[in-house]
Amino acid sequence: MGAVYDFEEEKLIVGVIYSDRELMEKAIAILVEEFGEIEDVSEEFSFSKEFSDYYDEEMGGEGLRRIYSFKNTVDPARQADIKIRTNEIENMLSVDGGRRVNLDPGFINHGRLLLATTKKAGFRIPLKDGIYTEMTLFFARGEWHKLPWTYRDYQSERVQRFITEVRHKYLLQRRKSMAENAKK
Repeated sequence: MGAVYDFEEEKLIVGVIYSDRELMEKAIAILVEEFGEIEDVSEEFSFSKEFSDYYDEEMGGEGLRRIYSFKNTVDPARQADIKIRTNEIENMLSVDGGRRVNLDPGFINHGRLLLATTKKAGFRIPLKDGIYTEMTLFFARGEWHKLPWTYRDYQSERVQRFITEVRHKYLLQRRKSMAENAKK
């Protein structure tokens, strides 16, 4: 029988699509209170113009995209709870029943990017309470690789450049943590 160990902590990211900058900033402030300091933020770009206008009607305008990464690492076993919390934040900041901020948490480790979702699909893995996860990208041979279901924005060079930098910082944190644990 194999030994059971705690999961290694991973880098929390939150992909944000928004039409209202003030509400987006409120959402980020709440996330910072709960998960700590933001370490990196991707450049802002138009999700609507570059990828899909899927969210425009609900959001009442053009969907803009940013991705945030947090300085502190997090136990990936918390993924469902974090997605439930981001859903609560979305609802709290909704206007007339429509989201103005869409929050999609995920985890980056040395070999993959997971994203949490409420959308059921055959390739998604149930976690709990109606929350699923999917491997969105995997890292091998020095680069990110897509899967048939990988969202188009996560396939883009812009997003992959950002998450590569997040992965690099995660690896530095991981090495430091492993070295400190080895001294104990």
